[in-house]
Amino acid sequence: MPNLTIATIILIGSFIIFIALRFPIAYSLGISSVMTVIYLGMPPEMVAQNTVKGINAFSLMAVPFFIISGELMSCGGIAKRLVKLADAMVGWMSGGLAIVNIVASMFFGGISGSSAADTASLGPILIPMMNKKGYDNEFSTGITCASSVQGMLIPPSHNMVIYAMVAGSVSVGALFLAGMVPGIILGIFLVIYSLIVAKKRKYPKGDRFELSNVFKAFKEAIFGLITVLIVVVGVIGGLFTATEAAGLSVVWAFFVTFFIYREIPLKEFWNILGRALRTISMVMIIIGTSSAFGWLLAYLKVPEMVAGGILGMTQNKILVLLIINIILLGFGMFMDMAAIITITTPILLPIAMQMGMDPVHYGAMMVLNLGIGVLTPPVGNTLFIGSAISGLKIERLAKSMIPMYVVMGLVLLLITFVPQVVMTLPHILMK
Repeated sequence: MPNLTIATIILIGSFIIFIALRFPIAYSLGISSVMTVIYLGMPPEMVAQNTVKGINAFSLMAVPFFIISGELMSCGGIAKRLVKLADAMVGWMSGGLAIVNIVASMFFGGISGSSAADTASLGPILIPMMNKKGYDNEFSTGITCASSVQGMLIPPSHNMVIYAMVAGSVSVGALFLAGMVPGIILGIFLVIYSLIVAKKRKYPKGDRFELSNVFKAFKEAIFGLITVLIVVVGVIGGLFTATEAAGLSVVWAFFVTFFIYREIPLKEFWNILGRALRTISMVMIIIGTSSAFGWLLAYLKVPEMVAGGILGMTQNKILVLLIINIILLGFGMFMDMAAIITITTPILLPIAMQMGMDPVHYGAMMVLNLGIGVLTPPVGNTLFIGSAISGLKIERLAKSMIPMYVVMGLVLLLITFVPQVVMTLPHILMK
C-alpha cells in the first residue's frame, strides 16, 4: 500500500527540484502530479481529468477577455494619453515625472489589470523621459515597476477573477471594490516616497499647472477610461456578470483602438490577438495543472497538515497572518501568480478565516502580496520587463528597489491588519 507521506514528498519534492532546474511552472506542476499519481497506483488519466476540470469554469471565461482587452488598450495609444493626463494633473510637482509615472500606472492598471502590461506599455515612454530629465535610471525603472502593482488591485483584475473561482462563493464585484482603496493607498505611499527622493536628489519640476491642459488631456483619454467604468459599474451594479463585462470591454477596446484613436491599422489586430492568445494559453495551462496539483494536495491532506502546523505554533491572530504573508511572499519569489492562487488558496484561506478574516479581505491581501512577488528575483516577470526596457541588470535593479519593497510591505501590513481599508467599500456598495 502506498505511503501517503512518501507520496507527499514525491509531489512537493519533485516540484521544488523542477523549479530549481528552471523548468516552466506548468511542466513542473504537471510532471510532479503524474509522478505522484503513478506512485499512488492511480491511473495517470486522473491528472488530465483534473487539469481539464480546473479550467472548465464559466467564471474563468472572463480571464481571456480581460487579457485581450488589456492587450488592445496597450497597443492602441491609450498609454501615452494616460501619461499626458497624469502629467497635466501632477507633473508640476517636485519630482513630477515620478508622480506622473505612479498616477499613469493607476489609470492604466485600471484598464489592463496587469502589472506586466503596465510596465511594458508605460515603461518605454516614461523611463527614457525620466532619464532625459535627470532622474537616475535605477529610480526611473524601479518606480515604473513598483507602481505597476496597482494594476493588480484596481479593477478589472483577472487575478481577482481567478481567486474568486478558486475560493468559491466570493463575489467578483466585492473583490473589485476591495482592491480599489488598497490600490490607491499604494499609489499614495509611492508618491510620498517619490517626493522624499525627489527633494533629496533635487529632481526637476515639470510645467506649471494649467486646468485647461487637464481638461484637454482628459478629453483625449476619456475613451480609454470608459473601459474601467464598463467593468466596474457593470459588475458592481449587477448589470453584467464579470464574464459579460469582460466581453463588453473587449468590444469597446476594439472600437476605441481601431475607430477612435486609429494609431495602428486594423490588420494589426491579428498580431494583438496572437500575443493575447499566447498569454491566455500560458495562464490557462498553469491554472489547469495547478488544479491537478491542488487536487493531489487535498487527497494527501496537505492543507490539514499545514493548518495544524501553523496553528500548532501559535493561535495569535497577528502571528498567524504574518506567517501566511511570509509563505505567500516566499511562493511569489519562485512561482507564477495564477499557480500560487490556485494551489495556496484552499490551504491558507481556511486558516485565515479561522482567524476571523473575510475571504474578500484575504483576496485583496493575497493579490498585493503576490504583486510584490512579480517584482522579486529570481522569477519576477515585471522585474525582467523593467530590466529589458532600461538595460539594467536584474541584480542591480532589485537592489535599487529595496526601499520600494519596504514601502509596499508597509501597505501590505496596513491592509492585512486594518480590514476597514479593504472592506469598507464592499460593505457600503454591495449590500
